[in-house]
Amino acid sequence: MTYQAGGQRPAPRPAPETPEAQAYLADYAALLEAVPFPSLVVDRRWDVLLTNGAFRTLFREVGPHPTAQPADNFLRFVLFHPDAAAVLGDHESSWCLPMLAHFAKSVERHGHDHGLQAIRRDIAQDPIMEAAYRHGLPHWLRAVGEQAAEHDGAVRPLLHPDPRWGATDCRIVAETTRTLRDMDCTRLTLVLREARRAPARSRGERRAASHLRVVPAAD
Repeated sequence: MTYQAGGQRPAPRPAPETPEAQAYLADYAALLEAVPFPSLVVDRRWDVLLTNGAFRTLFREVGPHPTAQPADNFLRFVLFHPDAAAVLGDHESSWCLPMLAHFAKSVERHGHDHGLQAIRRDIAQDPIMEAAYRHGLPHWLRAVGEQAAEHDGAVRPLLHPDPRWGATDCRIVAETTRTLRDMDCTRLTLVLREARRAPARSRGERRAASHLRVVPAAD
């Protein structure tokens, strides 16, 4: 089958076009490595350009997937990887629905983008996720407000593989320098919180995105 839990393998993302952009990203990668919290740089399709060691540690127990590895396309990982719920606590309400809402806005602004169109087709291949996107998402946004789809400043639960963190929360900090903005890219850092929280789901329980509830209960 061509489609399987996340669709076709996406086309390779283009490398930065100029030597200056390549040099900037190389230096930015060094900056990311100095950050103690998981951090990544994504473009508008959520293709991942850079990650740091803390990001790779957070997702080190995630199994292989043909299209949805966290270091390849983070949106695909959240929506389609069966291991996503083992790392992203309250997976549906705290991660899937906000990411779907952000994706819907991107499609409105950049409907011509082939990468976004490919993700939209993959969503349509799953009847439950398609129902969530077309019907559940508008209901959820009316219930919780448009601000729930914002990433910067959001506090979301994580299930960290390092027992020193375990079940905790992170605050998402989104930053875009002028050069990253020119590349249509954003840096996201997951600032881990010291306060521990009750696990939303045990690490052994894994739930594929195809089981997404159409209308999750609002917090």
